[in-house]
Amino acid sequence: MLRKAFTLIELLVVIAIIAILAAILFPVFAQAKA
Repeated sequence: MLRKAFTLIELLVVIAIIAILAAILFPVFAQAKA
């Protein structure tokens, strides 16, 4: 199943997951530093 090249859809899915995780975690880190 492993391939060297990602398809555009897979790349978009990965970016979306990272963006969601960042949106969830960012406020937590912001409050921790405050």
